[in-house]
Amino acid sequence: MIAPNRVMQSNHEHDHIFLGDNHERNERRTWFVIALTSIMMVVEITAGTIFGSMALVADGWHMSTHAAAMLIAALAYIFARRNARNPRFTFGTGKVGDLAAFASAIILALVALLIGWESLVRLANPISISFPQAIFVAVIGLIVNLVSAWLLREDHDHHHGHGHHEHDHQHEHHGRDQNLRAAYLHVLADALTSVLAIIALVAGSMYGWIWLDPLMGIVGALVIARWSWGLMRDTGAIILDYRQSNDPIEAKIRSVVFETGDRITDLHVWQLGPGHHAAIVAVVTENAQSPAAYRDRLAKVAGLSHITVEVSPLEVG
Repeated sequence: MIAPNRVMQSNHEHDHIFLGDNHERNERRTWFVIALTSIMMVVEITAGTIFGSMALVADGWHMSTHAAAMLIAALAYIFARRNARNPRFTFGTGKVGDLAAFASAIILALVALLIGWESLVRLANPISISFPQAIFVAVIGLIVNLVSAWLLREDHDHHHGHGHHEHDHQHEHHGRDQNLRAAYLHVLADALTSVLAIIALVAGSMYGWIWLDPLMGIVGALVIARWSWGLMRDTGAIILDYRQSNDPIEAKIRSVVFETGDRITDLHVWQLGPGHHAAIVAVVTENAQSPAAYRDRLAKVAGLSHITVEVSPLEVG
């Protein structure tokens, strides 16, 4: 007979540090992009006001909210790093970035509403535009946004140190730094509005289509709103420990246990941070296997960093 056992195992020797592999690098890049964004924000708002481009002013003003959102991301990186060993955080601070990303998603939605409203107002009350100057500043803004987007891109050419890994698309999704993704989407939203502003300004200068400038603002607002919803949905799921029915980590755990001919009676899997997951596995078995045996088998599951195993004997009537 095997008495019910519970064994907890962490690949970080119980220090509960579940930050992403590139945490400090992403933090440095976020601060650098904040500086770039803040400078360009001032330039675009000033130029758009002087030259009369709603698309340019909108790009500059919502760039200011993006700078604020990226500041949230940067501060979240600092807080998570400094409190990574704080025992008051039961499973570490790996999800602080997801909380910050959720806040950024809300800001992104407000940005979309602001741009949409201002564009509708300008569509109803068009004003003259100084096209050459406005186009020049919009192009500069686009270049800054593209550089920022390149700095905040996610690298998927690394492996997390949790034993054998299969580096596939699903693993990349589970290892995604949502805080970095939020900052990236804010920069991408800036780039989108810059592109739309350039298109509107060029067409307006060639054909006199002044109405195209605010119309492009509305199009940009709709696209940004869609990005906001996607980010809100994904980060909200992580914060609430929501799991998809076809979750690959959960499926792999079941597969590993079933290989032994045993049965799982209870299974809980949740994310601890970028690329880090925890699992509580309750197993019923006819064979005398220790929790350590299951732990060793589960160690090969990619992204599984903290394991609790409970083994109970199968009661035969």
